[in-house]
Amino acid sequence: MGAGLHQSNRGSRRRRRMRPMSEINVTPFVDVMLVLLVVFMVAAPLLTVGVPVELPKTAATALPSDNEEPLTVTVSADGGLLIQTTAVEPGEFLTRLQGISDVREDKRVYLRADGDISYTRVMEIMGALNAAGFSDIGLVTDIGGPDFGANGG
Repeated sequence: MGAGLHQSNRGSRRRRRMRPMSEINVTPFVDVMLVLLVVFMVAAPLLTVGVPVELPKTAATALPSDNEEPLTVTVSADGGLLIQTTAVEPGEFLTRLQGISDVREDKRVYLRADGDISYTRVMEIMGALNAAGFSDIGLVTDIGGPDFGANGG
């Protein structure tokens, strides 16, 4: 791909010798890498699959993440329950959570609830999570909410 022959012009009477050219043409490699970069830059945002939820805004910082994919429970604006991205009926919610708790070592679960859901409903879901064996419940919020003077303002 990058090797070729180069003519030597030493002496006009002698037979011209062809010697190998030892330069590599990197232009095709750069072209391929740029195309792959653009493809991954376009595809990366599409890989984040989620349920659209209008999270409440707070001044809290993010929790540290581990290697295991965190378990996420979502309460949508219409009150629907989702475990990861799978919709679950309220009657089988606790049973599914107990089954998941039995096979998971990490007892951490992240609760995403729409900001319009009542506090009572969120506490009911947290009670079900606790009853299923999840002792570490993190509430997911968006940043940018009121800090109540925590930052000196």
